[in-house]
Amino acid sequence: MSQSLTSRTPKPKYDVVLIGGGIMSATLATLLHEFDPTLEIAIFERLGRFAKESTAAWNNAGTGHSAFCELNYTPEKPDGSIDITKAESIAEQFEISKQFWSYLITKGYIHEPKEFINSCAHMSLVFGEKDAEYLRKRHDKMAESVLFSGMEFSTDHEKLKEWIPLVMSKRNQSEVMAATKMDMGTDVNFGTLTRKMGRHLLEDSNVEVFLYHEVKDISPRESGKWEMKVKDRIHSHKQEVVADFVFIGAGGYALPLLDSSDIKESEGYGGFPVSGQWLVSHNQELVEKHHAKVYTQATVDAPPMSVPHLDLRIIDGKKALLFGPFAGFSTKFLREGSYLDLPESVNTKNLKSLFGAWWHNIPLTKYLIQQVAMTKSQRMQHLREFIKDAKEEDWELKVAGQRVQIIKKDEKEGGKLEFGTEVVVNKSGTIASLLGASPGASTAVYAMLNVLEKCFPEKLHGEWKGKLLEMVPSYGQKLAENPELTHEVRNYTKEKLELEY
Repeated sequence: MSQSLTSRTPKPKYDVVLIGGGIMSATLATLLHEFDPTLEIAIFERLGRFAKESTAAWNNAGTGHSAFCELNYTPEKPDGSIDITKAESIAEQFEISKQFWSYLITKGYIHEPKEFINSCAHMSLVFGEKDAEYLRKRHDKMAESVLFSGMEFSTDHEKLKEWIPLVMSKRNQSEVMAATKMDMGTDVNFGTLTRKMGRHLLEDSNVEVFLYHEVKDISPRESGKWEMKVKDRIHSHKQEVVADFVFIGAGGYALPLLDSSDIKESEGYGGFPVSGQWLVSHNQELVEKHHAKVYTQATVDAPPMSVPHLDLRIIDGKKALLFGPFAGFSTKFLREGSYLDLPESVNTKNLKSLFGAWWHNIPLTKYLIQQVAMTKSQRMQHLREFIKDAKEEDWELKVAGQRVQIIKKDEKEGGKLEFGTEVVVNKSGTIASLLGASPGASTAVYAMLNVLEKCFPEKLHGEWKGKLLEMVPSYGQKLAENPELTHEVRNYTKEKLELEY
């Protein structure tokens, strides 16, 4: 690690301060530096390198979320029709990310795309007549959209054996199964991508990066600026830093920091931490029989983030299989956080929200308790629904990252548990925070452009607009309504990112 990253002292004042060294802060810092290289920007990360929490490769599934395989984005309406509105929105958001990454490669800011993104078919798999019929209707509806053209559907065992030989091994021929397949899917190592962006910021920009520096408190000044207490965790030195604009991209720690700012918009927010665990196999004989990310449906009362899936992962050039996620529970808001995080987050402003969310999610609480109590043998039984002859010795249990699901005020229920991501911005647009988990990293560029739209609208649609369109050619247009642009954008990103579908 560079000595300068641990021994430098932050300046007392910056234009922009970004809290956290994950994909969100790295993306926002890169965007802002491209728009205005004269901005004085500082990033404070409490750990010793970028992307050690939720963004780290093994702390997430690495799915480039395009709604190709995630069934919770395509609900069935009461009249039996399939709503693909959210699926189209998620797909468009990931296309924005791919365009931005392609721009970074074109400019020579990052290199070797295969180190962070690889083609990997995305599949949905269901069992039984009822779910097979749902999947058929879903396929028919999605096939009408240019964003999902090329999606295949099959109930034929022989075809499924071609697609997923590991899953189809030892299957009873009479078992009703259905699957869809999109070859355009991707596996993404968001940790490697974030560190590539971080290296560019360190070496080729005036953005200042401070590792082992933790922001402990944010408070408003009368001038409209923000004052932060920053602790140097190596030298135990504390100082105050002032900024015109602050972005809190600190994962689970975003919530207490946002609360410390006392902005009206943060009132009523609470957090519910959920950890994840995966079964992982490095047995290359198994790996060679599975070249897809295969999602099925969540069990009753399970949160969307617990949808079972069997995935190919490509991390540091090595292939592995990952199955899960199994939910866990910890009162920490980060993997390297404190067990006091949850109790210390409770206050008079969010107590009603927290109680309301708990009261209306008792089945979820039971589900989490059951998940936490599971033995490895019980987890293997779940895996055997996918791989009939899975052997315990081929799989190890790996703990994934901590996620903090948002709890927000709800007039009717007191509090409501949200499973998406949310950008919270104050009225004057001088402080912003990203809360929540899924679909997370995949949509980082869209989320950070959303922050800029809310906080720097005049600049984004004025002097920054030309640069923005250079970075994201489809910005401001709906790809779902523009087949020509969709094909153009996808051909461009396929070439730049060296994708092989």
